[in-house]
Amino acid sequence: MRAVVVSQWGGPEVLVEREVGRPEPGMGEVLVRVRAAGVNPVDWKTRESGGLIPWGPVPAVGWDVSGTVEAVGPGVTLHRVGDEVYGMPRFPQQAGAYAEYVAAPARHFARKPASLDHVRAAALPLAALTAWQALVDTAGVTAGQRVLVHAAAGGVGHLAVQIAKARGAYVIGTASAAKHDLLRALGADELVDYRTTAFEDVVSDVDVVLDAVGGDHGRRSLKVLKPGGHLVTLPGPDGLPADAGDVHAVWLLVEPDLKGLEEIAGLVDRGLLKPLVDTVLPLEQAAKAHAIGELGRTTGKIVLTVA
Repeated sequence: MRAVVVSQWGGPEVLVEREVGRPEPGMGEVLVRVRAAGVNPVDWKTRESGGLIPWGPVPAVGWDVSGTVEAVGPGVTLHRVGDEVYGMPRFPQQAGAYAEYVAAPARHFARKPASLDHVRAAALPLAALTAWQALVDTAGVTAGQRVLVHAAAGGVGHLAVQIAKARGAYVIGTASAAKHDLLRALGADELVDYRTTAFEDVVSDVDVVLDAVGGDHGRRSLKVLKPGGHLVTLPGPDGLPADAGDVHAVWLLVEPDLKGLEEIAGLVDRGLLKPLVDTVLPLEQAAKAHAIGELGRTTGKIVLTVA
């Protein structure tokens, strides 16, 4: 089968297409024929140096998958051959989503949202699960709370805005002014142009902050949080304030989550969650997809199609 792998650690040019053996599903696993694969910042961050990801003998890239079940391993009852599924298999272990086939535990996949094609479904798993696990599982967002989403137009951010809104929250987002109209259409109640305004000067009494930026955003966010509020940071533990006081400050690493995928699919099919796709490219242009993503100017997600 065709797969895009890392020839050596480095820039986008190290992504190469190779013929590799097709995986076989083991016990409790399914083989998925990949129709589309989402591209995420963690993909290019690990491509540069390997990061914290446990790599196999041939470093394969990607985690977001939407496709069709091709075969099921012994003991699998959740899915059948022909089912359309989506998921984020094995994260943070190597999955190799930039390929024609992926084999992984059956419960790392859920039924694809019926209202989405494979391209838009592939834009969801890692980003939407990150937002869901941060806002729902970790912070327990409820109706009437005030939620601040940093980088609200990004891959995680635009989904977090919608998930918080679906939970009945008042949603504040930071984004460049050019993206404010789009974010209002997605449900944001209040927006701050981070290029001209320090968010801590105009935002206050927040119950939950979702920080997808890192750097000093965690420390600055403490100024806007209520006592007992939640700060969830995504880029890494270095973004956590040294002393968070009475704020619950945590670093979240997303994990495969069947229930979360099912809840997300339900929101999509009820019209409450819409993934935005910025760029669609064929699998063989994975290097171009990474180069575009690393510019940090995309709205929503980049997706690779697999013929």
